[in-house]
Amino acid sequence: MLDKNYNICILGLGYIGLPTATLFAKNGFNVIGVDINSEIVDKISLGISPIIEPGLSELIKFVVENNKFKATTDYKKAIKESNIIIVIVPTPIDENKKSDLNAVVSACEMISSELKKDDIIIIESTVPPGTCDNVIIPLLEKNGLNAGYDFKIAYTPERALPRNTLYEMTHNARVVGGIDSETNNIVAKIYQKITKGEIICVENLITAEMIKLMENTYRDVNIALANEITKVCEQLNIDAITAINAANYHPRVNIHSPGPGVGGHCLSIDPYFIIETVENTKNPAKLIKTAREINENMPLYVSNKVKTLFKKHNKLLKNSKISILGVAYKANVDDIRETPAIPLIIDLKNNGCNVVANDPYVSDEKIKSIGAIPVSIDEALKADCVILITDHDEYKTLNPKQFKNNMFVCARPILNPADFRKENVIFIGVGRI
Repeated sequence: MLDKNYNICILGLGYIGLPTATLFAKNGFNVIGVDINSEIVDKISLGISPIIEPGLSELIKFVVENNKFKATTDYKKAIKESNIIIVIVPTPIDENKKSDLNAVVSACEMISSELKKDDIIIIESTVPPGTCDNVIIPLLEKNGLNAGYDFKIAYTPERALPRNTLYEMTHNARVVGGIDSETNNIVAKIYQKITKGEIICVENLITAEMIKLMENTYRDVNIALANEITKVCEQLNIDAITAINAANYHPRVNIHSPGPGVGGHCLSIDPYFIIETVENTKNPAKLIKTAREINENMPLYVSNKVKTLFKKHNKLLKNSKISILGVAYKANVDDIRETPAIPLIIDLKNNGCNVVANDPYVSDEKIKSIGAIPVSIDEALKADCVILITDHDEYKTLNPKQFKNNMFVCARPILNPADFRKENVIFIGVGRI
């Protein structure tokens, strides 16, 4: 098996699936990528990236032109022609904060219908602990083949940062948890073809599943701590950013930056998978749940700052024009999944505000889809109140003299309050006094 010339099928060509597919193709594997979105498939087939990610466009063009990577909507043919099938489909949460495994279940049903003896199934989608054992394996075994004997299965979560995805995929350590030690060895050798990072094998599937959730939950809890400290500092008239920066000089302290909330498809979702798994046990992850509540409340915390400003300066909030700078969930990306801008926009509109938004990375169509009117930066700065939500590089050089009014709520610590106050801009920041 270890010397076999593998053909790889990747189910899901999104923010993680597409870079993964191109890296395997670049390193000599024959790769077929499957996606249900025909527009994505058509773009890839032309050598065009549907995702904004440094280096990805050039890589797709190279592997497509060299016939190492093909994209299709025909999952049956793709699975039949492959002996490694990697599942990298979305796993969102539903309105009740429970995991929505519909895409994973669908992908595994596709695999089951075409599964062959000696195939290797690798799950990269983030899932609640126990999903491989309790959901995925039973689905794959429906047609008579047995996991561990007839086919191999492993779980290996990605660790990648948007705007640096290709580098992180090829340099970060990777965790592999297989159904047995032989599977670990095989899958480790497969991923060693695309990464210089260490491959860490763990004893089973559920441990690997939990590790991914632990990593993002750690960050979510740390951000919640920063946000809670910020609220306390503001009550005591302390500049929280200055205090946090000073505290972080301690060799064992690393408090993250406060902000308007947590977004993206990992940090804002993964903790709920842990909460869901143990919510009816004697240890129901209270700290993790509280951290989620703190971070989810931050967009409303920012909105309340706006309301306070209007009241303090005897201005009417209703029918006012509010502009949002940045609707992406983090700096320098076009990703709006779970962005804190969405609940902020909803609350402002519920209070009768007219909301416009500027984002140099996000398309006008996406801005409209979350309820705001897309405008230029010059137009945005003419609003009754400007709210900076995303710390894009383009906003780090904002000049106070550009502002056409005197109200500015800065939810990211990227600008100096004194510079704005010198120009008579009313500046309120999250964590700044």
